[in-house]
Amino acid sequence: MSTVTDGDAPSDAPNMTLYINNLNEKIKIEELKKSLQAVFSQFGKILEVLAFKTLKHKGQAWVVFEDVSSAAEALKRMQGFPFYDKPMRIQYAKTKSDVIAKADGTFTPREKRRRHDDRAERKRRDQNANQAGAGLNPAYAGAYGGVVPLLSQLPYPRGAKSILQELPPVPNNILFVQNLPHDASSVMLQMVFSQYPGFKEVRMVEAKPGIAFVEYGDEMQASVAMQALQSFKITPQSPMLINYAKK
Repeated sequence: MSTVTDGDAPSDAPNMTLYINNLNEKIKIEELKKSLQAVFSQFGKILEVLAFKTLKHKGQAWVVFEDVSSAAEALKRMQGFPFYDKPMRIQYAKTKSDVIAKADGTFTPREKRRRHDDRAERKRRDQNANQAGAGLNPAYAGAYGGVVPLLSQLPYPRGAKSILQELPPVPNNILFVQNLPHDASSVMLQMVFSQYPGFKEVRMVEAKPGIAFVEYGDEMQASVAMQALQSFKITPQSPMLINYAKK
């Protein structure tokens, strides 16, 4: 787990870490991190999302991209985006994230941080051991604790691609979204799909986790969103499968 320092305030110098503030403080930390991951992953690979419960870090988060160009595009496109009813304020972080410092060889661990990392590593090993004991492969554990199948493991006789090839429905203004992580929320999906013109609403199916319906104003607007978000990954293990809804 990376840490931030008091110096991790905003900076004008482009880098791979974005500092975000004016976030809704009523949102639980884990939900906040998942939603940030969902919204920002369209711009490039995210190495980590940081948010903390401490009072001085409330309403703030850090999103670490793999490269500067992804961070720059995200800053430009998401500045002022209404996130949980509050416009995000985004700037480049002043100091490097630990994960970046480790990659370029400039990372210097602090004793307190090392003890924290050791505890986290022991916890991770214990969780993997428990999963192995339950017959689960830890390598397939979802980003948020659930076991998410790979596309090749989906229960379709001719593979995942056949879903989109079997008698496709007539184009219309409602999209049918599959292969969502089971802990995906309507708010999370709304943030992803509302970036495209004509968005109206997201309807989850409570009895069937992993699917949702997204409605737009007309067929053309729905088509634009489907093309842009096809295979979009809300979590690394869950590329979305989008088709027109059957009417």
